Amino acid sequence: MALVTKMTVLALGVVLISVVSGGKWVEAADDNRVTHHVVGGDRGWDSSTDVGSWSAARTFRVGDRIWFTYSMVQGRIAELRTKEEYESCDVSNPIRMYTDGLDAISLEQEGIRYFVSSDSNSCKNGLKLHVEVLPHQTTDSPKVITSEGSVSAIAAGPTPSGSAQLGASCVFLMAGLWLSYFI
Repeated sequence: MALVTKMTVLALGVVLISVVSGGKWVEAADDNRVTHHVVGGDRGWDSSTDVGSWSAARTFRVGDRIWFTYSMVQGRIAELRTKEEYESCDVSNPIRMYTDGLDAISLEQEGIRYFVSSDSNSCKNGLKLHVEVLPHQTTDSPKVITSEGSVSAIAAGPTPSGSAQLGASCVFLMAGLWLSYFI
């Protein structure tokens, strides 16, 4: 199977998972929630996607992951340092270029991150994303102070559903299949 066909099959698989999960899923991780955001939802990173509106409807937190699915037709994805580079689509000095067609990026610290299409026309036509990463939201259990002054925890609520964990597992399975084509 040709590399382009393999990439297309993989991208379609991720898009299918995205459609089934609404472009977002949650998994349990050390009693905290990690949200996986598939950029652009069911359309992925594509010039026909309004990535700005897509991102405006989401909250990104430390520990979350964003997933880019795209074809080489859209160009590579450049992560940029500054708002000025982002606004002018200047990819001459990127922090990093993403080229795999399926890229998972961990949001490890607070702040704003800038991603643009390396194709100047696509970038200038709106194929770019800025992500404001907010502090990690803790899911600490509520505490009760007893009459003796000691603190005890109330049992935590329900954990994410099996289907949420299944969605995350499917993405990792697809990523593994994709990697197996190159090994």
